[in-house]
Amino acid sequence: MQRLLSPIVVSGRCDRAFLVASDGFGVDALLVTSLIDIRWLTGFTGSAGVLIVRSKSSTLVTDGRYVQHAIDQLSIAGAEVEVVLAQDSNSLLEVVANCLRGVARCGYDPNDLTVRQLQQYSASCSCAFVGAEGVVQGLRRVKSDSELQRISQASEIADRALAQVEPLLFSALSGSISERDVRDELELLMRRFGADGPSYETIVATGPNSALPHHRPTSTLLREGHSVVIDVGALIDGYHSDMTRTYLLGECDPELVRMHQMVIEAQACGVRAVRAGVVGSEVDGVCREVFDRHGLGHEFTHGTGHGVGLQIHEMPWLRRNAKDPLTAGEVVTVEPGLYRVGLGGVRIEDLVLVESTGCHVFTHSQKEQLCLQSPPTT
Repeated sequence: MQRLLSPIVVSGRCDRAFLVASDGFGVDALLVTSLIDIRWLTGFTGSAGVLIVRSKSSTLVTDGRYVQHAIDQLSIAGAEVEVVLAQDSNSLLEVVANCLRGVARCGYDPNDLTVRQLQQYSASCSCAFVGAEGVVQGLRRVKSDSELQRISQASEIADRALAQVEPLLFSALSGSISERDVRDELELLMRRFGADGPSYETIVATGPNSALPHHRPTSTLLREGHSVVIDVGALIDGYHSDMTRTYLLGECDPELVRMHQMVIEAQACGVRAVRAGVVGSEVDGVCREVFDRHGLGHEFTHGTGHGVGLQIHEMPWLRRNAKDPLTAGEVVTVEPGLYRVGLGGVRIEDLVLVESTGCHVFTHSQKEQLCLQSPPTT
């Protein structure tokens, strides 16, 4: 049963965003167009909105579908933000221009604004628009206790669903279960256990398909001698979980077994390397060193991990070129994998909370004894 969630209080977040933007980019206002960032700053979950953040006031502009919705949500979240109606795109530009009257430099994130939109704002407003990349994303990296509660609950639900689906995999030894069957059952169970839905389209990849890291499930049947990669996460109140396990069905090619053993080793090393102060590229390098030592480095074709929160992929990053040190309170994945075209793939992933001296693991599904030979006896 889903536990009662404590409310996420956002008071002070707009002030923090303004200070970061002002100090880092020399602006006296911030235009926020990412709905994810707007949600984190204000608690607003609608599908249309623009937020203007200034030193002593902030304004959320939305259309008629969401005005009352926004007022209610912002009140619950403790956001001291004015809500203003914009009937259409022309009205939106007028409202934004009015909010920015007297502003000389307004920051915006170039990742969240098209060239056309920037041209429209520039033509309507008297201020200069200055690129201010990553202001809110950087603040979102460290999670509050309420955010961690949601991520933890999402992880528990995914663990529980996967545990109940494992017996279904034994049926695959007869060649009667497809990738889509497993995906559908997992997503049904997660909703039944209290999730709002899956974090993303669940990945179930078997046989040669498992060599494709982001394969989309098909009618391909699970068969003895194949690996099955299952990448699954649950969504709770906007917050994601992320986990991957790889199963070996029956007697597999010795190379698949070897790959599985190497990924287990590399992933364990990566988890042990996570702690506050460690640079993301160091964690990535620890995993790669294991594969390089066994001559398999070329089969690890993606980064080791990424942040998770309101987005399934967000800052910080654990990859070759990641230069930022990890900070206590961040939530990241550790997910090395090996992929060999024509044979199959193996990936093991845990979701962890960065702590001062190590990390706390959210995902607890078994990963070392996943060679399924026959149904368990009772």
